[in-house]
Amino acid sequence: MTDSDFGLLDTDEVDGVGDEWEEIDVSDTDADRIARKRDREFSEFRERIKDADQFKVEASVFDDATYGALYKLVQDGHIDAFGGPISTGKEANVYTALAGSQARGATDGESEGPQGHEVAVKVYRINASDFKDMRGYLDGDPRFEGIGSDKKKVVTAWVRKESSNLKRARRAGVRTPEPIAVERNVLVMEYLGTEEGRAKRLSEVHIENPDTAYEVVKEYLRRLYDAGLVHGDLSEYNIVFHEGQLYIIDLGQAVTVHHPNADDFLERDCRNVANFFARQGVETTPEELLAYVREHATPDDSEDTAPGSDDDAVPQGTLEEQRE
Repeated sequence: MTDSDFGLLDTDEVDGVGDEWEEIDVSDTDADRIARKRDREFSEFRERIKDADQFKVEASVFDDATYGALYKLVQDGHIDAFGGPISTGKEANVYTALAGSQARGATDGESEGPQGHEVAVKVYRINASDFKDMRGYLDGDPRFEGIGSDKKKVVTAWVRKESSNLKRARRAGVRTPEPIAVERNVLVMEYLGTEEGRAKRLSEVHIENPDTAYEVVKEYLRRLYDAGLVHGDLSEYNIVFHEGQLYIIDLGQAVTVHHPNADDFLERDCRNVANFFARQGVETTPEELLAYVREHATPDDSEDTAPGSDDDAVPQGTLEEQRE
């Protein structure tokens, strides 16, 4: 039998024993030096985060993939330094951070916003305890078809979904935190708060004029639905006061009107909102609110539900300016 009988490649003749000792160039290249420098910087970055008091109990959140995502966001100029935690939850923790040189969509090394101001950094757990619930909101959304069942892919899709939903809500004229950057399981966005702390939820404050607040939330519901979105978990716990205005937060689970459970989610949103404001003395019912939203909105999401849709957010004015 010959080598050709087995489909093997022809071999070259060798001079003899000793070829294995031929000289091999192992000197450093520029790529080697750059890689080592970045490895050192990443290791130092990870140790700084690990040693910080506010992160010592966050082993379930700050795994190696998350350190890598945060490091990339720092290197890209989106964040400069971490502050303390804003909130903790089953799916994610939110922290304050100082904005970097690329804050608010800056390009060519020029920042569009003031450096040194605070931003919010939302870190999703890769091994989220309610992973199955996440899939329930993603399945049926045409923007995220074909992601499979891999946990990392699902969480990554969820983070991109939240960023996309925030942008879409803002285009519709709904006040939400402005998304700034996404990297793996980390979302950087506008911080709603002051030096005294984060913005207060409706559930945490006394509402001086509940009728006016209700009309704003009612309009937000209509605008979301008109833009082809349903929040899916709207209540007094994810509507906040910031600088005298109402903002809606936590849009990770928001779905398009094509989602098989969109109608059920809309009914739940209307029930939560109406029941809360009814307890504040507003004359409303879930049925009335639902009828208003459906009567005055004509949802059309043909542009924004294409797979991978992730358009940039646009600035928004006040409700009064947008009505004109």
